[in-house]
Amino acid sequence: MKKKRVLVGSPIRQNPSILKEFLESLRELEQETIELSYLFIDDNEDPASSQLLSEFSESTANVMIHKNNSKDHYIRNEISHSWNEQLVWKVARLKDIIIKIAVEFNYDYLFFVDSDIVLHPRTIEQLKSTEKEIVSEIFWTKWQPDFPELPQVWLEDHYTMFYKQRNEQLTQEEALNRQDQFINQLKKPGLYEVGGLGACTLICKSALEKGANFNEIKNLSFGGKIDTFV
Repeated sequence: MKKKRVLVGSPIRQNPSILKEFLESLRELEQETIELSYLFIDDNEDPASSQLLSEFSESTANVMIHKNNSKDHYIRNEISHSWNEQLVWKVARLKDIIIKIAVEFNYDYLFFVDSDIVLHPRTIEQLKSTEKEIVSEIFWTKWQPDFPELPQVWLEDHYTMFYKQRNEQLTQEEALNRQDQFINQLKKPGLYEVGGLGACTLICKSALEKGANFNEIKNLSFGGKIDTFV
C-alpha cells in the first residue's frame, strides 16, 4: 500500500530548550502508513533555535526551512504568552503560506503543530485513522499557574465550552455545569465534534482544496492567538 504524504508545518519562534524537545518528538513519530515531510518557517529571535532547525534538517529527510525576517516580538515568560493584533495575523499569514505549499505540492495531508508540544509517536497515525477532513488531538493546558487544566478545543465563539440555544438565557451556574459536562466528556477517549480547535491539527487534501485557511472572518472577534479553524 502506498503511503500517504503528510506535510508537517509549523511557524517557529521558540526557546531552544523547548524546541529541542519538540524536534526530538518529531523524530520519533511513527510512519507506518504515512511519509513525513517538514516545513518550518524560522521566525526565531534566538540564533540557537535556528541552529537546532538546521541540525534537524541535516539529520532528517525531507525538511524545508523558510527564514522569515521580521522584527516584531511578543512577551513570553514562564507563565504565559502575550499576543498583539499584528502578531496574530502575521502567524495566520505564515500558516496560509504553508497551506499554499501543501496544496501546490499535492500532499495528502497537512499537519499543523505548535513548537511547544511534545508529540506521542502515534499522533499523526491516530489522527489519520479517524478519516475526518479536519481533526485535532486534544491536549490540556494550564493558562495560568492557579487555573485548572483546560483543552485547546471548544464549542462556540472564542473558547466558549458550552452550547446554548440562540435565545436561551443561562445562569452562571448552568453555564458552568454545561462547561463541566463538556470538559468531562473530553476526558473520555473518543471522537467529538467541536466548534474550534488548533495547535495539533491534521487537515486532509479535500479540506485544503475546498479553501481551508486562516483568513479573518469579519463577523467574529477573537482575542489572543489565532491558530485555529472554526
